[in-house]
Amino acid sequence: MGKNSLDLVVVHKVQGELVAHAIKSKLESQGIPVLLKYESAGPIYGITLDGLGQVKILVPGEFAEEAKQIIGA
Repeated sequence: MGKNSLDLVVVHKVQGELVAHAIKSKLESQGIPVLLKYESAGPIYGITLDGLGQVKILVPGEFAEEAKQIIGA
Protein backbone atom coordinates (compact mmCIF):
# COMPACT_ATOMS: atom_id res chain seq x y z
CA MET A 1 0.00 0.00 0.00
CA GLY A 2 1.58 3.31 -1.07
CA LYS A 3 1.65 6.63 0.66
CA ASN A 4 -0.82 9.28 -0.36
CA SER A 5 -1.17 12.93 0.48
CA LEU A 6 -3.70 12.17 3.22
CA ASP A 7 -1.14 10.22 5.26
CA LEU A 8 -0.06 12.21 8.29
CA VAL A 9 3.63 12.91 8.73
CA VAL A 10 5.45 13.97 11.90
CA VAL A 11 7.21 17.19 10.97
CA HIS A 12 8.45 18.17 14.42
CA LYS A 13 8.50 17.13 18.08
CA VAL A 14 8.42 19.58 20.97
CA GLN A 15 8.24 19.50 24.75
CA GLY A 16 5.07 20.98 26.19
CA GLU A 17 1.64 22.05 25.01
CA LEU A 18 2.30 25.78 24.77
CA VAL A 19 5.08 25.41 22.20
CA ALA A 20 3.03 22.87 20.25
CA HIS A 21 0.00 25.15 20.10
CA ALA A 22 2.12 28.11 18.98
CA ILE A 23 3.53 26.06 16.09
CA LYS A 24 0.06 24.71 15.26
CA SER A 25 -1.32 28.26 15.05
CA LYS A 26 1.57 29.37 12.85
CA LEU A 27 1.06 26.49 10.41
CA GLU A 28 -2.72 26.85 10.33
CA SER A 29 -2.36 30.56 9.57
CA GLN A 30 -0.49 29.44 6.43
CA GLY A 31 -3.34 27.10 5.45
CA ILE A 32 -1.70 23.89 6.66
CA PRO A 33 -3.94 21.51 8.62
CA VAL A 34 -2.30 20.26 11.82
CA LEU A 35 -2.89 17.45 14.29
CA LEU A 36 -1.11 17.39 17.65
CA LYS A 37 -0.35 13.97 19.12
CA TYR A 38 0.38 14.02 22.83
CA GLU A 39 2.37 11.55 24.88
CA SER A 40 -0.38 10.45 27.28
CA ALA A 41 1.05 11.22 30.73
CA GLY A 42 2.38 14.71 30.02
CA PRO A 43 -0.91 16.63 29.78
CA ILE A 44 -2.35 14.75 32.76
CA TYR A 45 0.52 15.32 35.16
CA GLY A 46 2.17 18.36 33.58
CA ILE A 47 5.47 16.52 33.26
CA THR A 48 7.89 17.59 30.54
CA LEU A 49 11.04 15.55 31.10
CA ASP A 50 12.52 12.34 29.71
CA GLY A 51 10.07 12.28 26.81
CA LEU A 52 7.01 12.85 28.97
CA GLY A 53 5.09 15.86 27.75
CA GLN A 54 6.38 15.43 24.22
CA VAL A 55 4.02 16.57 21.50
CA LYS A 56 4.31 15.42 17.89
CA ILE A 57 3.20 17.84 15.20
CA LEU A 58 1.61 16.03 12.27
CA VAL A 59 0.48 17.37 8.90
CA PRO A 60 -0.81 15.72 5.71
CA GLY A 61 2.06 14.42 3.58
CA GLU A 62 1.46 16.96 0.84
CA PHE A 63 2.21 19.80 3.31
CA ALA A 64 5.17 18.21 5.10
CA GLU A 65 8.03 19.99 3.34
CA GLU A 66 6.32 23.38 3.48
CA ALA A 67 5.54 22.90 7.19
CA LYS A 68 9.16 21.98 7.96
CA GLN A 69 10.36 25.13 6.19
CA ILE A 70 7.91 27.34 8.08
CA ILE A 71 8.92 26.00 11.50
CA GLY A 72 12.59 25.61 10.63
CA ALA A 73 12.67 21.88 11.34
